[in-house]
Amino acid sequence: MVAAGSARRSPPTERVVQVLDFLVARKGRQFGLSELARQLDISKPTCLGIASALVDGGYLIRDPVSKSYGLGPALIAAGRAAQQGFAAGPIAREHLAKLRERFETTCTASAVVGDRIAVLELTSPPGVRPTVKVGEVYPFAPPVGLMYVLWDGDERLEAWLRREPTLPVQLDRERLQRVATECRRDGYLVETLTPVGRQLHALMAGVAAHALPTDLRDVLGEMVSSLGERVYLRDSDVESADGHPVSLIAAPTFDAEGHQAMVLTLYVGATISDEEIRVRGQALAAAADAVTAEVGGRRPLTNF
Repeated sequence: MVAAGSARRSPPTERVVQVLDFLVARKGRQFGLSELARQLDISKPTCLGIASALVDGGYLIRDPVSKSYGLGPALIAAGRAAQQGFAAGPIAREHLAKLRERFETTCTASAVVGDRIAVLELTSPPGVRPTVKVGEVYPFAPPVGLMYVLWDGDERLEAWLRREPTLPVQLDRERLQRVATECRRDGYLVETLTPVGRQLHALMAGVAAHALPTDLRDVLGEMVSSLGERVYLRDSDVESADGHPVSLIAAPTFDAEGHQAMVLTLYVGATISDEEIRVRGQALAAAADAVTAEVGGRRPLTNF
């Protein structure tokens, strides 16, 4: 095992960090190339290459008159994302704990990280063994991930649909449009899964997209219903006096730009009535709205 302090170092990367650290420590000021190179003990050609790349990325700006460099707008977005990331976890955990106590069930917060869906927070009642764990990842490609794009507008939904599917799926656009309309109106999604669907979800944990052998993907694909079919729609689905088998309910949080950030999930795993679905869904949506407000986020301005 490599000790924490002896990890392999990258001098070129360290010089990039040096430049950023130097300017961050002197916010509001700008420096010419010669001064930057002298202060950091970096050759001018190397310093120019670093500064030029950071300007191209928006992390630095270059004054065309004075030829000096200062902090750029991309750092604002990066700082905001980091601030929200650090703040969102504890805030979400607090609201998830209240939901856990009220409904005596497992609750999670998850988000898209890179090209995977990752479980970020989890709380469960004493004695209950959750079916997921913090750090678990799932491929972010159809049929997995609808709830992570559903409230982010049609463009983001279409981009997700264009991703190469992890498993072969059918696309029922009429059903999917009803799902989008109703879930966006209500602020939460109700997912029903058959026992086979639950097993499939468990099998997908930790699997990289497209890592399954082709023949196995085809067989599993035959077990997967069309996109949106596993979402319960109270306006469209047949009412049942016996209730509806619900696997989980999910609701979105939003960032400062009005884009989806995390998804809060309340597990059910039982047959419950329409009224109980509404009570749990509204409670979860209220918790998601509270998280959004506390991290400085906002709901989208568009009505889709």
